[in-house]
Amino acid sequence: MTLIKTHIGRRAFIRNTSLAGGGLVLGFSFLNSCKQGQAETMAVRDMPKEWFEINGYLKIGENGLVTIMSPNPEIGQNVKTSMPMIVADELEVDWNDVIVEQAPLNTNLYSWQVAGGSRSISSSWQNLRMAGATARHMLKEAAAKAWQVPVDEIEAKSGVLSHEASGKSAGYGEMASAASLEEVPEEVELKDRSEFSIIGSSRKNVDGKKIVTGQPLFGIDVQREGMLIATLAHPPAFGMQLKSLDAEAAKKMPGIRDVFAIKLFDDDFKRSAFHHTAFNSVVAVVGESTWEVMQAKKALNIEWEKAPSTSVEMSMFGNDMKVNYPAGLESTASHRQQMEELNSKKGRVVRKDGKPEAAFKNAAKIIERSYTCPFLAHNTMEPMNFFAHVTEDHAELLGPTQTPEWMEPAIAELLGLPLENIDINMTRQGGGFGRRLYGHFMIEAAAISQKAKAPVKLVYSREDDMSQGTYRPAYYATYRAALDADNNLTALHVKTGGIPESPLFANRFPAGALDNYLAEDWTIESNITTGAFRAPRSNFIAGAEQSFLDEVAEAAGKDPIEFRLELLKKAQEDPVGENNDYDPARYAGVLELVREKSNWNTSRDMHRGVSAYFCHNSYVAQVLDIAMENDKPVVQKVTTAIDCGIVVNPDAAKNLAEGGVVDGIGHAMYSAITFKDGAPEQTNFDKYRLIRHSEAPREIETYFVDNGIDPTGLGEPPFPPVMGALANALYKATGRRHYHQPFITDKPPIVG
Repeated sequence: MTLIKTHIGRRAFIRNTSLAGGGLVLGFSFLNSCKQGQAETMAVRDMPKEWFEINGYLKIGENGLVTIMSPNPEIGQNVKTSMPMIVADELEVDWNDVIVEQAPLNTNLYSWQVAGGSRSISSSWQNLRMAGATARHMLKEAAAKAWQVPVDEIEAKSGVLSHEASGKSAGYGEMASAASLEEVPEEVELKDRSEFSIIGSSRKNVDGKKIVTGQPLFGIDVQREGMLIATLAHPPAFGMQLKSLDAEAAKKMPGIRDVFAIKLFDDDFKRSAFHHTAFNSVVAVVGESTWEVMQAKKALNIEWEKAPSTSVEMSMFGNDMKVNYPAGLESTASHRQQMEELNSKKGRVVRKDGKPEAAFKNAAKIIERSYTCPFLAHNTMEPMNFFAHVTEDHAELLGPTQTPEWMEPAIAELLGLPLENIDINMTRQGGGFGRRLYGHFMIEAAAISQKAKAPVKLVYSREDDMSQGTYRPAYYATYRAALDADNNLTALHVKTGGIPESPLFANRFPAGALDNYLAEDWTIESNITTGAFRAPRSNFIAGAEQSFLDEVAEAAGKDPIEFRLELLKKAQEDPVGENNDYDPARYAGVLELVREKSNWNTSRDMHRGVSAYFCHNSYVAQVLDIAMENDKPVVQKVTTAIDCGIVVNPDAAKNLAEGGVVDGIGHAMYSAITFKDGAPEQTNFDKYRLIRHSEAPREIETYFVDNGIDPTGLGEPPFPPVMGALANALYKATGRRHYHQPFITDKPPIVG
C-alpha cells in the first residue's frame, strides 16, 4: 500500500453527524486537499444548512447507501461515472450501493472545477483516492473502538466492517455516526493496484438510463416557473458592430416581452482567455417561446457598421497579454495568401539542434511539403444555451459549461454582485469539444435576465452558433527533410503558423531524435474569434507531421512503423537536447502494440496507413485500413493502441477512443468554415459537411497499454493522430497524397 498525507484543511474537509439520521458526511475539495500546510479539521455536530454546496463529497446514510458527488463538468467524457468509481474503490463500498450526484460550483473549495485539457481524472487521481481512503479509515477506527479491538485487525469490504477473531461485523451505515466523530488522520493508506475492485472494471454510465429515456439532464431541458426564452442578433460579419436598432415591429409580435441591446464587457475589463466573445454588443429578443423570439428576430431593423481595430487585455493562467483584433472584413482567399507569404520568410526560431542549415546544404535529396487546414466549428449536438435568474441581490445560473469557475468573476463584475451571491450549477452537456470553455453565452444569459427582470433561458440556433466564432484556428505548415546519398534522414525543418496562433510543439517528437532539427513559427492577427478545439493545435500538427514522416519513410525505403521506431530508439538511447517532453519508450510501446494487434506485417488485404502522436501526457498509435469499393475509399477498420496509464472504466474508455477516431476522420475528410467579406459561408449543415453514419469505420479495435502508471489524458489524444493515418491510407489506396484539409475537396493541381 501507499501512504499519503491527507493535509486536509477546513476549506477542504467537513465532517459531521446528523443526530436524526445517523449518517456520515465527508466533504472534500479533491483538488486542494493535498496541498502542503493544511492541517486543520473542522468538526461540527449539526448538518450544515448548505452542505449541498460542498464540491466532491461522500455521504453515508444509516442504511449503508453512499452518495458521492462528482465535481467536474460532464461533457460526455464519462467523469460523472469514473470519478466516483475512484472514491468508491478506496472506500471499499459495493458500487450497487452508490448514488452519484453532480456537484455545483464552489470556488471556495475548488481550484480546477473544469472540463478541459483531458485533465479531469489525471489532476484529481490521488485526491479522489484519498477521499475514499480517509472515510474508510474513520469507519474502521469507529468499529475498532466499538468492539475494543486493534484497528489493524478490522477489514473493510463491500460496505461491511468485520473482525475475524471476534466474529463481529457491521455495515457502514451502522458505524457512520460514530465514524463522524473520529479525528481526521494525518495520513492514510491507499490500496495497492492489485486490490482494485472497481477501478479497472467496466461500469455503466450513471446517467445512461436517464439519457435513453429522455429524462431532463441537459441545459436545453431546463424549465422554471415564469421562465422566458431569449435569443440574440449579432453582426452578420466579423469586423462589424452594432450601429443602431429599431425594434418597434418586433416588439409588437405575439409573445414578445422586450427587445434591447446589451454590452457584455466594459472597455477596461480585464478578461481571461475564456471570457472572449466575437461581438461585445448584441441585441436580445425576449419572449414566451423559442419560435416566437426567433421569428421576432427576423423583424428587427438593425444597422451595422464596420468596427475599428481594438486591443483587449487578457490574462491566461496568470500571464498577462494583449490581444489585437484588426479592422477589416477578412476572406479565406486573402488568408491563404498571407499564410503562404509568411511561411516563405524566416520565422521565429523556437528550437534549433545541431547544424540543420549545413545538413540541408549538403543533402543529396530534399523533400519539402506544405499542409493546411481550415477553420472548424465545434457544432455541439446540444444547442448552445444557458438559464439565468438574476435578482437585485442574487444570481442563479444553470446550464452546460466547461468552465464554471472561470466565468464566475466575470458574471459578478457584470452584475455588480459579490461572488458569494452567485450560484452556478452544471447540467450534463450534449457535447463540448472546447466550445463550452468560453462562457460568453452564460454572461449573455445573466445580462438578459438582469435587464428583463425575469428568469430567462438563452437559446442559440445552429446558425447563431456557427456564425459567431470560437472556431478551431486555420493553420499552415511546411516540413523539409534532408536525406544523404544512402537515403538516411539527416535533418528536419518545420515552419508553421496560423490564424491567429501557431500549432507548433517544438519539443515533441521528432525533436530529440535528430542531430539536426529546426523549428520556426509565425502568427497572423485576426478579428475572427477562435478557441480551443478538441486537442488544441495537436489536431492539425499531428496529421501534418505524421503524413510527412510517412513520405520520408517511403523515400528512405523503410517500413513506416520501423522508420518511426528507429527515430524513437535514437531519442531513447542518445537523445538530442534537454527539453524533449515525451517518453520515447512509451511512444515506441504504442507503435509496437498497434503493429502487433493490426497484424501489420502479415495483413495485405487492405490499404493501410499508420500514425502515432503524444499529447495530454498520453501516447496513441493507429493503423487505418481502407478498401476501394466502386472506386471509392471506404474505411474498413481502425486499430488503436493507447498508453494513458491506469484505465478507470475500460468500456467508457473504449467509447471515448472510438468517438475520437470517428471525429478525427470526419473533420479531416469533410469539414471546413470559409469566409467571404468577414462572413462565414457555412452556417448550417446544408453546407458544413459532417461525417455520416455510413462513412464511419466499419470496425474499431482499441487496446490499452497495461503499465500501472497513474492515469493521464484520454478525451483528446485519440483524435489528432487518426488524421495522419487516414491521409497515409488514402495514399496507399489512391496513389495520391493529401496535403490540404478537408481531403474531400483537396483536388490534384491542374497541369497544362
